[in-house]
Amino acid sequence: MRMLFVIFLVVTGHPVLYAQSAAQLEGWLKRFPAADANRDGQLTVEEAKAYRKRMQSARAGGAQRGPPRTFEVDPGWDAGRFPDHALCYRTPAEIQEVNARVNGKNALLEVPKPAGGTLRIVGTGHSFMAPGYRTFPKICRAAGFEQPLLTHTGGGITGSARYKWEQENGIFQFAGKPKPKLLAAIATGEWDAMMWGPYYQDRPAYYACWIDFCLTYNPRMEFYLSDSWPQLGQLDPIPKSEDELDAETWLRLEREKHAGYVKLIAALDEKYPDKVHVMPTSEAMVRATQRYYQGTLPGVEGVNESIGGKKYSLWRDQLGHLGPWFDRLEGYVFYATLYRRSPALIDRAIAFDKPGRQKDLKEPSEQLDRIFREIAWEAVLHNPLADVVDANGDGVGDRDE
Repeated sequence: MRMLFVIFLVVTGHPVLYAQSAAQLEGWLKRFPAADANRDGQLTVEEAKAYRKRMQSARAGGAQRGPPRTFEVDPGWDAGRFPDHALCYRTPAEIQEVNARVNGKNALLEVPKPAGGTLRIVGTGHSFMAPGYRTFPKICRAAGFEQPLLTHTGGGITGSARYKWEQENGIFQFAGKPKPKLLAAIATGEWDAMMWGPYYQDRPAYYACWIDFCLTYNPRMEFYLSDSWPQLGQLDPIPKSEDELDAETWLRLEREKHAGYVKLIAALDEKYPDKVHVMPTSEAMVRATQRYYQGTLPGVEGVNESIGGKKYSLWRDQLGHLGPWFDRLEGYVFYATLYRRSPALIDRAIAFDKPGRQKDLKEPSEQLDRIFREIAWEAVLHNPLADVVDANGDGVGDRDE
């Protein structure tokens, strides 16, 4: 067979592949069906080159760094039904069998109903969710209960709701390679809530598939989507110093992001009334920026370390990963939204730890930690997409009184 030496470069998160045979082109077609421009079911060298060029142009045009923001999605998402081999169409026993073979036994597949209203939670997410996933259970422990939490996460696009649905079901780019960690749990155990982190180019369909599956087995489940936070990439050009930023800039960026989530949640609300809520981490972080500019965020030295050079900043890089200490704020927002209680009511010490890269950093002051708790509750009450109301101001959502 004649060897074909074609470099096929795809977006970050996928390897660089070298086409040496028609068999490899066939394999790439299964992983990247969007490269098949004429939809004839066969990937040619010319189509591979064109797809590579489109991906390079998309990245270069946006001066993209980090995870891909523009990418092709399998056309199967528009088909109205997933492929017949998708695990979501299998019985719970069949899904469990695949899970045991691929993932091994998981102790959290079935969790006895906890006392006192504790929620059993499953979730997906990426590096923007990781800080909250790390601190949220510790906050719950200080509030007096252990938090059952089963997650299937990944970096960047690999932690998105769409990617995890494809991966768990063994469809599209994961055809024949299912990893049903959450599907097995949802289908065989009782769960109360699901959490997600957002990603670029999100569609309601990426969440509706999870919701439909969850409600099939757990009709009372509710769903929580973090709205992330503003990023420097929203600005053109990206600022070279913090002198180019001010309090109003962050408020404007927050309004832009919020408008997008209003549309997304409205589409989901139409199909699933009172089921989908936003964890307003974006508003919480922007409220923190306002306090920083007011000089009332003790110990915080800058807005973004990548352009300001200050280690104790709200964010540490242009992509928008959180700076030291702000993992607490995200965890408090998770807690305040899901349990509809102010974190300020927790009177026990919280045993936070530090990830490896933060071992040499100092601890935030008690004053700053109290401010984080206040900000989280303010954001949850102010953002209508969180669906939390505290009319009498006692720190407990009216739904629970």
